Amino acid sequence: MGEADAGTPSFEMTWSSTTSSGYCSQEDSDSELEQYFTARTSLARRPRRDQDEPVEWETPDLSQAEVEQKIKEYNSQINSNLFMSLNKDGSYTGFIKVQLKLVRPVSVPSSKKPPSLQDARRGTGRGTAVRRRTSFYLPKDAVKHLHVLSRTRAREVIEALLRKFLVVDDPRKFALFERAERHGQVYLRKLSDDEQPLRLRLLAGPSEKALSFFLKENDSGEVNWDAFSMPELHNFLRILQREEEEHLRQILQKYSYCRQKIQEALHACPLG
Repeated sequence: MGEADAGTPSFEMTWSSTTSSGYCSQEDSDSELEQYFTARTSLARRPRRDQDEPVEWETPDLSQAEVEQKIKEYNSQINSNLFMSLNKDGSYTGFIKVQLKLVRPVSVPSSKKPPSLQDARRGTGRGTAVRRRTSFYLPKDAVKHLHVLSRTRAREVIEALLRKFLVVDDPRKFALFERAERHGQVYLRKLSDDEQPLRLRLLAGPSEKALSFFLKENDSGEVNWDAFSMPELHNFLRILQREEEEHLRQILQKYSYCRQKIQEALHACPLG
């Protein structure tokens, strides 16, 4: 990425995934969301099936001397060139690894319609291009290394990942999680927007068992309708209507079948 403005954290990304990904080109139409997930899987609150336990723990504040010592210890434990570096202003830079755990497709802008000859002459081709989107499954379990500052917040990490993939979905649909193994137990915690992942990485050390980061859907149980676009909201309504119609059809079919069997049993019974 290019140079950041003054006061804005800069990001450098190293891609380590070779997993292929699937495109499915779609316009903002009825089929944009329907082929991938239904209203039930997208909106309903479902119980967790894994063994992760949400937990919160305190992170101590370190003095400048403690930060410097921690960085030395961290760098001595890693077997790669992903070192942490202390800056003159007291901040530090380093790498965090984020694993994608997304189960739903994301939206990216599709190729813009090339301007016609008349548009090019009038200089209006850019303004008249039709805005379209493409639904895209990000590579499953892809791993991304991000070079960040110690003051880089979790929300900025999410936004940087989405920008890299040209994802136009609202960043509030996603969340950064940390996973840790402690005393034989696995713990999962969602980071708040203002938490600093590199600071957590420094405190935990380089061990992936001690700490690892995941990007997942922000499923809090509450649907944030403001985070959806108008086409998405209209599609949700259509999906809900079709699900309702399908449930009614199944119920009517079930009772019709039972009624038929009862009538057949009645006709088979001998009179008297």
